[in-house]
Amino acid sequence: MDIPAGHFAGPDPFTIARRWLAEAEATEPNDPNAIALATVDADGMPDVRMVLLKEIEDGAFVFYTNYDSAKGVQIAQSGKAAFVLHWKSLRRQIRVRGTVTREEGPQADAYYNSRSLQSRLGAWASQQSRPLESRGALVAEVAKVTARFVGNPPRPPFWGGFRIVPTQIEFWADGAFRLHDRFQWTPDASGSGGWSTRRLNP
Repeated sequence: MDIPAGHFAGPDPFTIARRWLAEAEATEPNDPNAIALATVDADGMPDVRMVLLKEIEDGAFVFYTNYDSAKGVQIAQSGKAAFVLHWKSLRRQIRVRGTVTREEGPQADAYYNSRSLQSRLGAWASQQSRPLESRGALVAEVAKVTARFVGNPPRPPFWGGFRIVPTQIEFWADGAFRLHDRFQWTPDASGSGGWSTRRLNP
C-alpha cells in the first residue's frame, strides 16, 4: 500500500482525524468541526444538515442534539448515519459511515454543563424540528424555562449525545489536475480491532 507520508501517516484513523481537525482549527474561519450529517427517514428518503462534531474518541465520533429532532428520530429508527467534514482552506475532507448509539450518561452531562447558560436554557425551550408559531413564542418559552430553573438547568432527558462507530472512513486530499488522494479505512475482517486500508481512484 503506497500510503504517502505526511497527511495520511499513521496506523490509526482516529489519530489522523484528530490531527486534521487540529490543523483545520488554525485555518478555517468558522466552525472547523462542522459536519454535514446524513440520515434517512422511515421511507428511505435521505436528509442532511450541518451539526457540530464535539469529540473524536479512540473508536467513535460524538455529537449532541435533541433526541426528538428529525435527525434524532431518524437515527433511532435506522441506527445508522454518515457525515462529511470538509475544510475548504486545506482542500481536505473526511467521510464517515457507521452505526449509532446514544451517549446519555455522565459524558453527556459533562458536555451539557460545559455549554453557556443561554445554550442550556435553549435546549429546554426548543422543540427542535417541530412547527413554531413565531420567534416571540420561542423567546417566551426561554423566559419560562429561565424562571423554572433559576439559572441552573439540568440536562434535559430528551437531549444528549450520539456516538457514530465507523464501518468506513475515507480521507481525501486535493491533488493537481483532479488527481486526488483517497484512502478508505474499514475495520479488519479478522476482528482484531485493526484496520484495512486501500487507495481509491480519485
